[in-house]
Amino acid sequence: MLDLSFYKNKRVLVTGHTGFKGAWLSRILVNAGALVTGYALEAPTKPSLFEAAGIADGMNCVIGDIRDFDRLKAVFDEFQPEIVFHLAAQPIVLTSYEQPKYTYETNVMGTVNVLECVRLCNSVKSVLNVTTDKVYENNESGTPMKEAQPLDGFDPYSNSKSCSELVTHSYKRSFFDKAGVAVSTARAGNVIGGGDFADNRIIPDCVRAAVNGEAVIIRNPNSVRPYQHVLEPLYVYLMIAEAQYKDIKFADYYNVGPNETDCLTTGELAEYFCKSWGEGQTYTVINKQGPHEANFLKLDCTKVKTVFGWRPKWSAKTAVEKTVEWTKSWASGEDCRIKLDEQINSFFKG
Repeated sequence: MLDLSFYKNKRVLVTGHTGFKGAWLSRILVNAGALVTGYALEAPTKPSLFEAAGIADGMNCVIGDIRDFDRLKAVFDEFQPEIVFHLAAQPIVLTSYEQPKYTYETNVMGTVNVLECVRLCNSVKSVLNVTTDKVYENNESGTPMKEAQPLDGFDPYSNSKSCSELVTHSYKRSFFDKAGVAVSTARAGNVIGGGDFADNRIIPDCVRAAVNGEAVIIRNPNSVRPYQHVLEPLYVYLMIAEAQYKDIKFADYYNVGPNETDCLTTGELAEYFCKSWGEGQTYTVINKQGPHEANFLKLDCTKVKTVFGWRPKWSAKTAVEKTVEWTKSWASGEDCRIKLDEQINSFFKG
């Protein structure tokens, strides 16, 4: 299991550190005493967790495009990372329909650039490419996805992350296994938590509505997703990166999701949010036809549980409550980094 003290004084590079998940990860690493460099575009939303919680404090932040190989390589050359977490991506399904070329350039060639930099950098020992539960060919059968199932996401986002997986597999077999560089991918479910302000995501939509005193509007109330608090997959990412740093035999492909009881419909999640928020918060359903999105997604996480003895810690209901707690702290003008650290400490030490 994870020992955060392992990261003390380790040189860690996080791509996508200005995003929602990257900001949480960067804060955990800084708190653990790691020497962290982040490489990403400016924070993708306004407001953003990165700016609201002062994530840049205590780390080296480089603003750059993952598609810019020369700039990225210069960061590798200067920083000489030992561990790389690759999170930089265009992460929104609906945006991928609007900007498919940009999505592929970022999610596929961005991954190529990261792995090529790793190949040319002798300091790296452990790499984790963070993908998604949407990488699989999904026939909507209702069966949880296993790591050995075919990869072939439907929409440009999902498909580009499938391609990112395949690029990683090729680099791993062609270069990294023989060089002793440990490389894994982690296919995570839908994450929620304080500080996610992205468009076209259910919890950020709930937050915006609640803060503005409006009813939450949801599009697909019966869509099933594996919802988990953002700290759940981050714990696993850190655990995998540590384990494979120490022993390359742990380098593999892992699903990271909640227990099956926390695979909820969008309607159920909205219900949890409204009850947790209180103040008479409600939601309403609109039947608006949009581009194809999967109706059913579940992950079989037997592998990561068996290999590492890992079990999810917070239920989906608790994850929503923690999200509301952080959001109300932020909305009231409190120092939301304090609440961020409180939740990190509660999760990792509780």
